[in-house]
Amino acid sequence: MNEYTSVEEMKVKIKQWNGVASWLWVANDENCGICRAPFNGCCPDCKVPGDDCPLVWGQCSHCFHMHCILKWLNSQQVQQQCPMCRQEWKFKEGDTS
Repeated sequence: MNEYTSVEEMKVKIKQWNGVASWLWVANDENCGICRAPFNGCCPDCKVPGDDCPLVWGQCSHCFHMHCILKWLNSQQVQQQCPMCRQEWKFKEGDTS
């Protein structure tokens, strides 16, 4: 036993606890290639980021806000292509990381 050790036990009672959490999308870029807004935010059509404004990946591995790529694809007259690499756009199935 040294001078800093006490024989008595110290008891602690937690009176209140405030949990804090944060989230972020795991994407291959920081900004949407269509609207240029950060992925941690939301697209121009949404007011709040999160599940209502998800990210979607193409088979080409490019990532966009869901609303942005849907608008882009609807504006394509002939062939629906990725706005970044011009490959035919196909949504990536399953794992979106």
